[in-house]
Amino acid sequence: MTRPLLTAPTLPQALRNGINALAAAHLQIDIEPYPGMDEGDLIELFWNNCFAASRRVTAGKVGLPTHLRVPESFVQDGPAEVHYRVMQIGHTPACSARAHVRVKTNCPGGPPSPLCSDENQNLAPVGLPETIRRYGVNGRQVRRGIPLTIAPYLNMATGDAITLRWGDVRMDLPKIQAKGVGVVVQVWVPSTVIVEAGDDSRLEVTYCILDRVGNNSRWAPTRTLRIAACAPSQPVGRARIYQPRPLGSPCEPG
Repeated sequence: MTRPLLTAPTLPQALRNGINALAAAHLQIDIEPYPGMDEGDLIELFWNNCFAASRRVTAGKVGLPTHLRVPESFVQDGPAEVHYRVMQIGHTPACSARAHVRVKTNCPGGPPSPLCSDENQNLAPVGLPETIRRYGVNGRQVRRGIPLTIAPYLNMATGDAITLRWGDVRMDLPKIQAKGVGVVVQVWVPSTVIVEAGDDSRLEVTYCILDRVGNNSRWAPTRTLRIAACAPSQPVGRARIYQPRPLGSPCEPG
């Protein structure tokens, strides 16, 4: 007799059905308890139809989720299917439905150097007008705002989210759209952000990138500016300060 299809396994580390480089190194698969689960059952896990791991159910694990790990060598970039099979004495093997995920381990900008964990030398510093780079930002420019550019980077992709850091103030830019891949990103830093960061003889400007599955670029090399006369002639609204992401996350290296 044909047994009912078991529920698909789940991947708790997946972000929007994607597996990033960090998850790929220690990828966990969860299998929920199934009807008739019993001591001695053998659960076999398959990644793209290749056997990846197995676990025999012990008395203390009956009725509990089963956790299995996929060897890192299996987790290659591209689409993947995951399913499992349950072998029980006296029954034909029962297969689960399939979970579909996409693996993306190539970080925006390429991998940072292990010798500099908080900075990615593969990324170009922000581009700024030559007069601003040479002489700094004056009061008139503060009131008007400042243009800057971010050059296309390795592994640039749809859905990339860029965070600009102007001194201690952070500004999240619109996500990269398909038509923007491989194109220079044009940014206008508003007066509110410049005023919030304040005057500084050596203000640092940089950015980081978080892709759609959570891979991070770390920070680009900084560009240092002199900011003077931040008090505008007309009041400006308070800039939004973007709260730091959790420690160790893409744009907030630990």
